[in-house]
Amino acid sequence: MNWTDKREKLAAMYEGLLEEMVLLKNFTSFKIGGPARLFATVNRAEAAAQLIVAANQLKIPYLVVGGGTNLLVSDDGFDGLAILLNMTDVTFDLETHAVTAGASLAVSDLVTRVISKHLAGMEFAAGLPGTVGGAVAGNAGCFGSSFGEILSSAHVLMSSGELRQVDASFFQFTYRKTTVAEQKALVLGATFGLAEGNPVQLEEIASSNLELRRTRHPARDVCTAGSYFKNLPPLRKGEHRRAAGALLEQVGAREMSVGDAAVFEKHANILVNRGNATARDMLMLQAKLQARVWERFGVMLEPEVRFVGRRPTLD
Repeated sequence: MNWTDKREKLAAMYEGLLEEMVLLKNFTSFKIGGPARLFATVNRAEAAAQLIVAANQLKIPYLVVGGGTNLLVSDDGFDGLAILLNMTDVTFDLETHAVTAGASLAVSDLVTRVISKHLAGMEFAAGLPGTVGGAVAGNAGCFGSSFGEILSSAHVLMSSGELRQVDASFFQFTYRKTTVAEQKALVLGATFGLAEGNPVQLEEIASSNLELRRTRHPARDVCTAGSYFKNLPPLRKGEHRRAAGALLEQVGAREMSVGDAAVFEKHANILVNRGNATARDMLMLQAKLQARVWERFGVMLEPEVRFVGRRPTLD
């Protein structure tokens, strides 16, 4: 079946609007990436289920675009269906100190709302980029805490089209990782168990974390995916993870760039697009950084950023 036939059949099976050749760089924080052959914006869980079931039946690969903060898209784009979720509802249960949020709500927005309700447990994520769905699926975290520690349950969509309410054990949380991809599931919403907090202390912690981000992280208008490589396991049990940035500092990473892909001058584990970087530039810079760390320390850094599409040759 050719793409014209697939598009017509998908349009007949899906009630929403399908667009063609939409540039994905407009939906990623790197501002890098070519077009998706098909593109749909989804506002309801039932519509997401309908679309994914249809895509599977037609053997159309699909990519779910959240906040796009951990995504590097090929310069050739994505030869399939890109799905943009638009689910941002928030509800509070102040008796149980719980909050439920849609997958596409920005984490920073959720933290602000949680603190306004004097609830504690999420202030570590003040200023953290990305969306709720991505934060749960990737077990995002900072300052020694992560989303897997506060998740109570989630609303997920299985590739079969089944909508399920699952508890935290479903995700099998580990450092910056869950089993969402292996289980072919999509997070549509999440409920977090929090605690009553002191509003003054919560604001102080959030403000401190935000200030630290301002001093070490790029400004909001800089095109970046945040930390590029995962931190390393501790050398001994009970110790903290080793910062990938510390190893990168020791190999002169801050001086490195390929085209407009460069290492941020204040943090060796943050890569930025200075304006016209391509995915190939970013992958070449990634490879050079990995090679330097491997040669010096015998450690292969693992990207936290996910690459999507046809991988270019780097020779």
